[in-house]
Parts: sequence; C-alpha cells; structure tokens
Amino acid sequence: MLRIGLLGAANIAGRSIVQPCARSDAATLAAVAARRPGAAADYAAEHGIATAHDSYEALLEDDGVDAIYIALPPALHFDWTLKAFKAGKPVLVEKPIGMTEAEARQMVDTAKAAGLILMEAFHDRYHPAFLHLLSRLPDLGKITGAEARFHVDVPWNPANIRFDPAMGGGCMMDLGCYPLHWLRCALGAEPEVRQATAELTELGMDRRIEAELDFDGVPARMTADLIDPPFRATLTIMGENGTLTLDNPCLPHNGHFLREEIAGAPVRQYTVAGGTTYDYQLAAFVEAVRTGQRPLTGGADAFANMAALEAIYRKVGLR
Repeated sequence: MLRIGLLGAANIAGRSIVQPCARSDAATLAAVAARRPGAAADYAAEHGIATAHDSYEALLEDDGVDAIYIALPPALHFDWTLKAFKAGKPVLVEKPIGMTEAEARQMVDTAKAAGLILMEAFHDRYHPAFLHLLSRLPDLGKITGAEARFHVDVPWNPANIRFDPAMGGGCMMDLGCYPLHWLRCALGAEPEVRQATAELTELGMDRRIEAELDFDGVPARMTADLIDPPFRATLTIMGENGTLTLDNPCLPHNGHFLREEIAGAPVRQYTVAGGTTYDYQLAAFVEAVRTGQRPLTGGADAFANMAALEAIYRKVGLR
C-alpha cells in the first residue's frame, strides 16, 4: 500500500487524490499539510485523513508517508518537488510541472539522479478514451492536420491564483497546457511555434491564447480560453483517410464521445467505458513507484511540454 502525503489542501485535491485513494486498494492518503494554522486539521477531519501537519516540511519528514502529491500553485512546484526528492520521496506534481523550461529540466534531472519518480498530473493521458483515440490513428493514414480547443468559463476574480501570473496563473499555464499536451501525444512530435496571439486582462494576464504549430510538417492549431463560455474541450486529428474527434478529452468521465469519419466506412460516434481520469492517474503513479519505470507523463514528456508552453509565451511576448 503506497502511503501518499498531500502537500497543500487545495480544492482540486478532493477529486484528484482524496476520492481516488478512497477507491484504491493500492494507495492510501496518509497525511495532509497546509501552512495556515488549523487548515490541515480541518481538511483531514473532513476527508478522513489520519495525520495533519501545519508545515510542508513536517509532511516531507513524516516516516508514515512514502510519496508526495503536490497540489500547490505552479510557482511553488519547483522548490517543493526538489525538497521532496531530498527527503527521498517520489512526486506526483500538478500541471504544469513548473514555471519555466529551466525549472522543468532541473526537476527532471534531479529525479533521474536520485532514482525517484517524477510524474506530471496530466490525468487525462491515462484514460481509456484517450488511449483508444491513439489506437485508432493508423486508420487515418498519413496525418494532415490537427486542432485542439479548451475553453472554460472561470468567473473573474483577481484574488484567484488562476488569474495571478506570478503564481503560475494565466490561460496558457492553467488550460493551454492541456490541448498542447493532447496534440503532442497524438502527433508524436514536438512543435515549432509558427504564430501565436494572446488576449490579456487589464492586469496583463493572458485570458485567451491561440497558436499555430508545426509538428514535423503537420500543421496544428490550438486555442485555450479561461473566461468566455461555454465549456468546450475537443481534439480533432485529420488524415488522408478521414477524421477522428474526441470530445472532452480532459474529463471524459463527465461525458464524452469519439467520432470517426473514415473513408469507406459508416460514420461512428460512441463512448469508451471507464472510471475517472484521476483513478487511472493514481494507478499509473503507484505502478511507476513500484517498478521504477517512468510514467507516460514523466521525465522527457514533462520537460517537453513545458518547453513548448514557454515557446508559445515567448511568441506572444509574455516571456
């Protein structure tokens, strides 16, 4: 049984780690840490967690914790990941892995040198719906193009860290990392940023990002929007034989469909059975820690996604 410590009593942790651990036979949420006095104890009482710590350091030093899940803002990922490695503990860290390509590189290199697992929390990558999409790509023949969109209506609140660039907020960091990751996984290459545009808030934060990318000669377009409704998440891959579309690749357990339009075959629209993306992510993390094998969203993949993300920011003049 892998004993996981939660670093940061964040809202996302309920669905991303608390509930999956409660459903798992291979992992348990053993402890939680928060900096605000009493916050960890309150969170532990609410979610049935045995141990609460009022400092992050105490969690890392806890002998009853085998691995760390970091649910802190991106600006804190780098420091606390390295501290977890120093404590000898593998890490599942929320996306994006860090603030910069340089941070990502050092995190990946440190994990490798320490012989520890570093996994970025792109939970959707492990769901059967996404894996099924990848298995169907050969039917398209030569890939000719792709498009990925992710729009989420988040109520504007300048106090929300999602809107604070200094803490790792902003559309590209918070949302755009997803469609960028979908495209990289589906096309099996790293992008060159041809063009990119951003719409900014009055505080200078990117609220919308559009990018034209080139994946080894395959053109792709990605769009992310943090404020405007309605919710939309789609990945479409075009090939010489037709088109594949996955609706809601991010949270397929909340409803999704796959649509196949292949030459010479009837149009098919269907769903793929499965649990929550977070359950599959937890299982992958447990297996990676058990075997020492790098997970799909660890190491080179985590670094490459951050490098591509930062390249888009440079193109729009935000880095």
